[in-house]
Amino acid sequence: MKVLVSLCVFVPLLALATAEEEAVLESILRDRSHIEETLRLAADEKAGDYAAALQKLRKIYHSSIRPMEQAYKYNELRQHEISDGEITSKPMVLFLGPWSVGKSSMVNYLLGLQDTPYQLYTGAEPTTSEFTVIMHGEKIRTVEGIVMAADSSRSFSPLEKFGQNFLEKLVGIEMPHKLLERVTFVDTPGIIENRKQQERGYPFNDVCQWFIDRADLIFVVFDPTKLDVGLELEMLFRQLKGRESQIRIILNKADSLATQDLMRVYGALFWSLAPLINVTEPPRVYVSSFWPYDYAPDTSRDLFKREEISLLEDLNQVIENRLENKIAFIRQHGIRVRIHALLVDRYVQTFKERMSFFSDPELVFQEIVDDPDKFYIFKSILAKTNVSKFDLPNRDAYRDFFGINPVSSFKQLSSQCSYAGGCLLEKIERAITHELPSLLGSINSGKNPTLSSCEATGCGEKPKNRYRRN
Repeated sequence: MKVLVSLCVFVPLLALATAEEEAVLESILRDRSHIEETLRLAADEKAGDYAAALQKLRKIYHSSIRPMEQAYKYNELRQHEISDGEITSKPMVLFLGPWSVGKSSMVNYLLGLQDTPYQLYTGAEPTTSEFTVIMHGEKIRTVEGIVMAADSSRSFSPLEKFGQNFLEKLVGIEMPHKLLERVTFVDTPGIIENRKQQERGYPFNDVCQWFIDRADLIFVVFDPTKLDVGLELEMLFRQLKGRESQIRIILNKADSLATQDLMRVYGALFWSLAPLINVTEPPRVYVSSFWPYDYAPDTSRDLFKREEISLLEDLNQVIENRLENKIAFIRQHGIRVRIHALLVDRYVQTFKERMSFFSDPELVFQEIVDDPDKFYIFKSILAKTNVSKFDLPNRDAYRDFFGINPVSSFKQLSSQCSYAGGCLLEKIERAITHELPSLLGSINSGKNPTLSSCEATGCGEKPKNRYRRN
């Protein structure tokens, strides 16, 4: 009887203690309402218009750009093949930085995963050893790297080239979440300066480069205790060259310092990064504490809150402009493919002009490849086309390219025409100068980018070859 009475007294006390613990936990947790408001997670999307625009973009790529890619083997020069999964993929947000600076905690905070069975593991020691892709799914599940690479509907199939050791370090997490319907997060292993590449078991820098090339927004995260720049971090910033517009620097855990110390750390961060970022306008730096718990007392909480909202607005801008960014990316890719085709055509033309009946083909072409400026390969492209000299690829890259692909395996652009398919050069130029800008304009003006009658059925016009000699 005494035991029963004790239990009757203990159970309400236990419930009361649990309720008090929850109340204390809620009091130290930060309010998350501004995240949903800034990212507009409650707003409905026009899925039909978005799908129609993607279909139009995919058609332009496959009909006007990809044939030129395949004809002149562009993928073997740049190692960047665009798949349907990449065209239709959501914007990618990449988290980079030293170990234990709060990258995983930041992902947990943005998705509200703290204190759930699905939160990313965090700790003071190096905790994330995998590349973790957090994406939308109908139910919560983990996807192995080998499955992600084998699924052609995803954009991760090219990752197979980094080997099975890397695929074992790649993991995907699917979950139903309003934010993940619009964006995909990639959490990366922390940079450890005393670790060598071979110790990871896969080419870490090459894998980072693959994600950097496809990221729409790149958060490079630091905290006040890890501001030193070593070889691995220096290599990372070299890989980020040309992507400065996507980079955002985050000084995390800012509430762990007094205001005066925070100012000194902020200056030290810029001092460390200045030699690595050679641009006129430095990347935007956000100073705050990105985790679910309330800011430490006697810190600049109003400043931290405004910085956090600014970062969320930056993220929302990427989400809102995802289709425009995708079109711009495909157009930029098309420009590079066109330049590559013009250069290969010029190499082929010069080779044929230099060849005679008694010439040795290998020696003739080796002379052209070793000194392309002697034969005005690159200068002729600049003189005869509207190509910028800043868009020209590295000359040495073509020595390796033609070492694998014999010059005799390529046709000149003047012969790359057919009655049914048209001329490759005219098609890619039309896509760059007309079709893609028109698609972008229709999105900005709110029009529905449906297929025209000619694009749906084909108008049957005979192609005009302006390169054929009469």
